[in-house]
Formats: sequence, structure tokens, C-alpha cells
Amino acid sequence: MSGFMEEFESEIDETGRLILPPEFTRRLGLYPRAKVRIANGGNGIRLRQPVTYLAKVYVEPTSRCNLACATCIRHGWNETLGEMDYEIFANIIEGLRVFSSPPEIFFGGLGEPLHHPDIEKMVRDAKALGSSVGLITNGTLLTESLSGALIDAGLDILWVSLDGATPQGYADMRLGAAFSEVIENIAAFRRTRMKKRYYAYTDIRSEPRLGIEFVAMKRNIKELSAAIELASRLGARHFMVTNVLPYTEEMRDEILYGKSLDYAPLTFSPISLDVPRMDIDALNGDVIHPAIVRGRPLNLEAEASTLEKEDVCPFIDKGSIAIRWDGKVSPCPALLHDHRTYLDRFERNIRHYSVGDVSRQFLADVWNAPEYVAFRERVQRFDFSPCASCCGCDYIEENDGDCSNSPFPTCGACLWAQGIIQCP
Repeated sequence: MSGFMEEFESEIDETGRLILPPEFTRRLGLYPRAKVRIANGGNGIRLRQPVTYLAKVYVEPTSRCNLACATCIRHGWNETLGEMDYEIFANIIEGLRVFSSPPEIFFGGLGEPLHHPDIEKMVRDAKALGSSVGLITNGTLLTESLSGALIDAGLDILWVSLDGATPQGYADMRLGAAFSEVIENIAAFRRTRMKKRYYAYTDIRSEPRLGIEFVAMKRNIKELSAAIELASRLGARHFMVTNVLPYTEEMRDEILYGKSLDYAPLTFSPISLDVPRMDIDALNGDVIHPAIVRGRPLNLEAEASTLEKEDVCPFIDKGSIAIRWDGKVSPCPALLHDHRTYLDRFERNIRHYSVGDVSRQFLADVWNAPEYVAFRERVQRFDFSPCASCCGCDYIEENDGDCSNSPFPTCGACLWAQGIIQCP
């Protein structure tokens, strides 16, 4: 969740049609004759975005990284590492020009974006297209000069992964990184941003916003509250909590969502908190309640909003696509690479799913291909077996099929679709 809900008044015309503001319809791709799904819930209706509308492009500049974090997917794969040729990125930008409105471009994937030598130029070209531009980093390469370059390039939001609030807690996860250096890099980013605002007389709302992502697990959950306070002191305007996705046997014992007890993602100024479903028990209850709920009781409306996340792919539902460093296109970041992960007692071998290649195809041709549109429609209906909650057979060991005879790739065990794992 983004931390707020947009509300406006509308009306029904004489023919019974709902009249929506033009800006709202354009932003969500609600063009004439577009097909949309409508869900009727206990407290109202939910209008699903058309699967034909491209709203966000995840770009993986590189699959390389300068760290060896305990939570990294590299512990669960055996793939060639590489960096995106700038010609491929130029093809992406050129391919986006044919769309009626420029989608958001987010630099992330499964490598460290700041490791790419042309990342500043990539941000600049994406911004020149008219897109909102975001980037996630581990913060170790965020020098003051690079901060200035990214700000000048037009970056809209910078996310930093920060899985601890103390040097000890941070070092336990981010192998090869120094907590004090990352905090100083973030502080330098903030100072650089303020200087540019002062000399350019720009409004603070035009500056790159700062967001902090926290990967929650048993070993660091007690630092969550302190991490939120630290983020506030660093000037962050967003704080996202996600659960750990175990790529190793060791991380398998770190999960906090075995019972998937729902609780409400509540917002407190000045940071919007975005939190997943997580177990609240003797281990972490005294941490989660003060950090997230802040002593306020849960309410039925908040619980219902959390339950809406089940069986909803956040990538398909929000019109996203993901592009790997070599130009291969996937429906989501989770399907960019072959990898191994764990769910319940099962080891899962996930096979990547490519729907095209922007090094050889126009992005619009990939996006509008009938078989890919049909796949997005199927995911939006979520026609899969409930593997995440069942874990009752060996179908779960791969994403090739399920007991409902769903074709590859099957998404019933996807933890993003269950609100357990989330991405900026």
C-alpha cells in the first residue's frame, strides 16, 4: 500500500454510467472500450486496472553486486552475471515512446543499480521521456558526487535497503558493507539535495524523495522500531517492510509469516509505513505492536484491507513489466531468473519466464502480444491452485504446473500475491 488512499466525488449519469475525472481515467488506463474487472467487497467495490495499460517498467541495469548479503538470491541460483548494454536500454526508451503516457521506470532487479557505469545517463534518459523515475540501492556506492548526479538527472525517489538500525544488526545481514558508511552516504544525499534546493530555489516537493526498505526476519525484527526512527531522522518519507524470501536453508528458519496472522498497515506522519502480513507472537509481538500499530487497536476495516491482498498479483494488477539486463522481458521481477527458494518444507526450483526480448523486439509488440495479454488476464483472475496455503503436494517444488492443470508459469505459491513479500 502507498500509505494513503485517493478519494474524490463522482456521479452517475442518466444512463447509469459512473462518471470519473479525466485525469484519473488517463492515469489508470481507463480508455474507451477498455475491459476492467470489478470486485464487490464487504465495504464497497474495487475497480481493477485494465491489463492492457502499461504503468510501470522495472529495469535491471545489472545482475552484479558489490555485496554478499545473507538474503541474496545469488545463494540460490547459478546464472551468468552481466550488465545491460546501453543500446538495449536505448531500445527500451525508444519502445516506450509509442505509449500514450510514459510509464514509471524503476531501476532495480536483482543486482545493484549503482554498479552500472551508465546509471546516471539511464536515469536522465528515462526522465527525459516524461516518466517518474525510481531506484533502489544498498547505499554503499552512493557517493556525494553520484548523489548530485542522480538528483540533477531528475530522479524522483531513491530507495535504500537498510535491514538494521545498529552496526551489529546491519553487519549480520549486509556482508561486505559498513553501517556507518551507508548512513553517512544517505546523510550526504540529503545534504546534497538541500544544497541544490537552496541554490536552485526549487520547491521541496520537486526533490528526490527518500524511502527505506527493511527486510524483516527473526534475527533483526527487534530493530524494526529503531530502524523507523532512524529513517525519520535521515529524512525518509517512506518506509516499506517486507518479509524475507528464503533462498537458503539458513534463511528458511528466519521467516516471520508461518501462520500469516494479518494486521493493519497504518500510516503515521511523517513516514508512510508499508508493511506485509506477518506472525505476531512471543518472539516479535513486543516489537511489531509499538513499531507499526503504536498501541492502537486493530479495526475490522483495516483487517479487511489487508485481506484484499490475497490472490492479487501486485505486478499484473498495477500494470508492470520487468526487463532483465540482457533484454529478456518477464511479467515481474520474481520471474526474471532461474533460482531456488523455500516454502514450508519444500525446496522450490523456479524457472524464469520470458515473454519477449527488447534487444530484438519493440516493447509495444511484446506488451500487446495476444498470448501475453491472455496470461495477464489469467493472473488477474488468479486461476491457480492455492499452493501458498496448501503446501500439500510436490507440485509446489516447481512453477511448471499445479493440481488445477494450470500451464507454466503457475503463480499459486507466489508470496507477492499473498501480501507476504513486496517491492517498491
